[in-house]
Amino acid sequence: MKQANASVKPKTPKGCEECLEEGTRWVQLRMCLVCGHVGCCDSSVGKHATKHFHDTGHPVMTSFPSKAWNWCYVHEDYM
Repeated sequence: MKQANASVKPKTPKGCEECLEEGTRWVQLRMCLVCGHVGCCDSSVGKHATKHFHDTGHPVMTSFPSKAWNWCYVHEDYM
């Protein structure tokens, strides 16, 4: 499993990668700390951050853009 990297840069700093492609809206954003994917939270219709975890296995994300907290999908807990 790849390790989380706090210095990873967002791939799409202006919003959720999939929502931007689809033209849909998001509620809040999350950024993958492995690859920098920016996805929308589970309160958003797309739930793209969680889908990214299921598709890639990348386990840790951070709130974006604030980076105020991290979440581990594997342990289902804040880090």
